[in-house]
Amino acid sequence: MSEIEKMLPSQPALHWPQLELRGQLKQGALLRGQIAKAESGAKSAQETRVWLNEQEIQVSDDGFFAIGFGRDAKLEHELKWQTQDGQVHSQVLKLQKREYKIQKIDGLPPKMVTPPESVLERIRKDNRDVAAARKLRDERIDFMQAFQWPAKGEISGVYGSQRILNGTPKNPHFGVDVAGPIGHPVYAPADGVVTLFVPDMYYSGGTMIIDHGHGITSTFLHLSKSHVKAGDVVKQGELVAEIGDTGRVTGAHLDWRMNWLDQRIDPALIVPAKAE
Repeated sequence: MSEIEKMLPSQPALHWPQLELRGQLKQGALLRGQIAKAESGAKSAQETRVWLNEQEIQVSDDGFFAIGFGRDAKLEHELKWQTQDGQVHSQVLKLQKREYKIQKIDGLPPKMVTPPESVLERIRKDNRDVAAARKLRDERIDFMQAFQWPAKGEISGVYGSQRILNGTPKNPHFGVDVAGPIGHPVYAPADGVVTLFVPDMYYSGGTMIIDHGHGITSTFLHLSKSHVKAGDVVKQGELVAEIGDTGRVTGAHLDWRMNWLDQRIDPALIVPAKAE
């Protein structure tokens, strides 16, 4: 049994020369892989490297790496890797296209569709703070854990869905919503470092970001309370926050989002099929 199989036994596996990749080949997916590294002290071994669509991917000392695909990612991508013998291999990854729920709502007051001018600078600042918190490219490989649901409850919203308000398409929903009462506990889905907590962002209210290494982050929205602060190291299953109804919401819930670099990925693809 390989190292990555021990870490992610339930994830679908793909095998190629000296490289293993685990995850679902579909839009919105995070895939985690391992490339064989030269043994310590080996002579004349070449550096092992990985590229996705000609972009070089961060690889850990043990050969672990991750790649991700956004909601509307194209369906074919080129994965290349250089093995210890210097050979470069190439494989086309073909993704499954996903269908997303689209909801049209008409007759809303204009302020519910477009935010007033008075809050635009606040929204821009929120966006800058979030972008800064996601810039970390730490060498940690916390992302190689089998992720757990951060909260118990029914799924009340899914990744990729979109609303068209008064004929104006709004941004798609990039998270998974878990319904729960205010004060319901939120736990770290994997090890990581907290890079942001702001209690009152305009859209997302109480907002927390946890970095899992290599540009992979979890973001929690609409929180009522945080139990940690920026800079804290957290372990999987540790209490980090509480569900709330802060920001622009119609009821209390946790909105869990994930990123790989600038790609917004679907958390539901890397956890057990249903939260308890």
